[in-house]
Amino acid sequence: MSPMRAAAGDLQDDLVRLRRDLHREPELGLHLPRTQEKVLAALDGLPLETKTGTALSSVTGVLHGASPGPVVLLRGDMDALPLTERTGLPFASETPGTMHACGHDLHTAMLVGAARLLSSAEFAGSVVFMFQPGEEGEAGARYMIEEGVLDAAGQRPVAAYALHVASSLVPAGMFVTRRGPIMAAADELHIRIIGAGGHGSQPHRAQDPIPAASAVVTALQTLATRAFDAFDPVVITVGSFHAGTAANIIPDEARLGVTVRSFSADARTRVLDGIRALVGGIASAHGLTSEVDYDIGYPVTVNDAGETEFVASTVGELYGPERFVWAPDPMTTAEDFSFVLEEVPGSFVFLGACPPGRDPNTAPFNHAATAVFDDAVLSDGAALLAELALRRLAAAT
Repeated sequence: MSPMRAAAGDLQDDLVRLRRDLHREPELGLHLPRTQEKVLAALDGLPLETKTGTALSSVTGVLHGASPGPVVLLRGDMDALPLTERTGLPFASETPGTMHACGHDLHTAMLVGAARLLSSAEFAGSVVFMFQPGEEGEAGARYMIEEGVLDAAGQRPVAAYALHVASSLVPAGMFVTRRGPIMAAADELHIRIIGAGGHGSQPHRAQDPIPAASAVVTALQTLATRAFDAFDPVVITVGSFHAGTAANIIPDEARLGVTVRSFSADARTRVLDGIRALVGGIASAHGLTSEVDYDIGYPVTVNDAGETEFVASTVGELYGPERFVWAPDPMTTAEDFSFVLEEVPGSFVFLGACPPGRDPNTAPFNHAATAVFDDAVLSDGAALLAELALRRLAAAT
């Protein structure tokens, strides 16, 4: 066993305690005061320069090596989900309607572990530890970039890495990633089809928005399958359709809530422009008007090919090649580490954390109220993050 894995194993019990403490008291969004407090306490005594955020309760730690050199960034997200936990765990959430269902409590503990491991290591350069709130839809990474996390060590990182645990789909203990796009861009659209209400018995005296809105729903699927390359796809889902109050009343308007996933900047631009044109054309054909408002979300998460090859080789040397798998396709979920990877070459990696005795093909996935993660992966994740930083700094020195 490598010295890094052995040292990480010695931290396992401490990391489990921290993870479970975080799990019991989850917090939502950009403002996580108790989580921030726990992270600062866990880092206390380490030779880090720490700084907390202004627009959000982030923690940025900088560890300088024995001599100047390049910079590597390691990131762990900290926020939970608005979900009532149903795992039955002895350390289940004590905060009503809030749960660490995506594993961010493990990410935070692993990053603390990496900071402890690297604080005892010898290297040239610096490591930035990015403890980030607001990944779940609040774009916390973007706020931290605006507040200077990428320049916290005095120069831009040469590489950035993040781990994400999976409660199912990925076999326990396996590291999975891919070159290029690994997660989708995610945007929301809010569509209004505007007509004129009237009596249900006399539709010719009204301007009914419901048939036009229904045509939009089906036309969006045609747009996705006929205007985009099957190898650069988009996924369009109409998640809400609201119109009317009674069976005999034609409403004034219909509203659609739509989510759009894409895997390239070109497809993302074209699908948003295409939806606006499609909605306008259908509404006009029905003698109606329309409005389309965009809620621009996270960009495509794109792994740098060289950095991802480096991750694969590091996993192979640290744990053996049998612990690494190349993902054949990207996932259609989204991730705000994408903002970091737009600025810095790096890699986003999944780590299987399905508990023993459960089938990863059927176990509840992240974001489920019954999702359970295996604490055994904590030391493995911490060791990989630390080893990636050490090797990348050495390669760039």
